[in-house]
Amino acid sequence: MALDVARGMNYLHNCTPVIVHRDLKSPNLLVDKNWVVKVCDFGLSRIKHNTFLSSRSTAGTAEWMAPEVLRNEPSDEKCDVFSYGVILWELCTLLQPWEGMNPMQVVGAVGFQQRRLDIPGSVDPAVAEIIKRCWQTDPRLRPSFSEIMAVLRPLLKNMPANQPTRKRTQQTDD
Repeated sequence: MALDVARGMNYLHNCTPVIVHRDLKSPNLLVDKNWVVKVCDFGLSRIKHNTFLSSRSTAGTAEWMAPEVLRNEPSDEKCDVFSYGVILWELCTLLQPWEGMNPMQVVGAVGFQQRRLDIPGSVDPAVAEIIKRCWQTDPRLRPSFSEIMAVLRPLLKNMPANQPTRKRTQQTDD
């Protein structure tokens, strides 16, 4: 599932011009009958012109939003990478991000206090490292989705035999 989301976002970020989703969150991910994940709800997406997005208006859901977006600062496609880190955290923990906090508390914690969700020690260290990189305060330090895919692919190949996987009839990595 994590690789499917990264593939979809990689496609958007490699369009000309770049498409920035701006509301990437688990409720905006659909799963088909073959357990293939599709990114949906492009109502808040924007086209990236030049360096930053054409619109700086705050959009999205606070629990998944990047700090620069929460602060209403200029942003680019790396805000989607931050959101992806929250989704990856959800997949690993099966928990609701920032449960028990209201959106304004999340804005303060993530946007202004540089707080991040706790990553349990039980999370695969390679996945935990991806999450941490996605959550860098400086968007320039966050990985691209192609970098994320390059780390995730070998992890899938090394999954224990008792882990659920799905068979694909065609290669769709790119």
